[in-house]
Amino acid sequence: MQEDDFYRPNEPDLAPLGRRAAAYAIDDILISIIFVIMLWEPISAAQSAEEIAALMNGVWLLMAATQIIYHTLFVWQYGASLGKIAMKIRVADATTFSQPSFQSAFNRGVFRVVSSLVFYLGFIWALFDPRREAWHDKTASTLVVNA
Repeated sequence: MQEDDFYRPNEPDLAPLGRRAAAYAIDDILISIIFVIMLWEPISAAQSAEEIAALMNGVWLLMAATQIIYHTLFVWQYGASLGKIAMKIRVADATTFSQPSFQSAFNRGVFRVVSSLVFYLGFIWALFDPRREAWHDKTASTLVVNA
């Protein structure tokens, strides 16, 4: 019998990366739908793909702020975003496994945006991390675990 075969009560039940990716997609689709609805008139009036790109570049900061607010509030209040709730996973403090504090949720929300800005390297990092922590998990001292 190997050491890995023993039950470890102090180790969290880490969420699979596939479910984390699905949760990410759900959350981004929801936020994107909200922005498409809000910007439908200027998008439909655009004459070219360049005009649409310019419009989206003009609201990028608002989209980033919306993502930060969305993720901060849901993780702080519920321990999970809507995507994570749908995938039956949650964010937990890396030490106590309890729901993250507001400061931790805010830190995670900000660095989630940073993780995506640098060619998604912050998310790719989780593929090679033994605790599946992305950059935003590391900076906020959180883990994503099964609910």
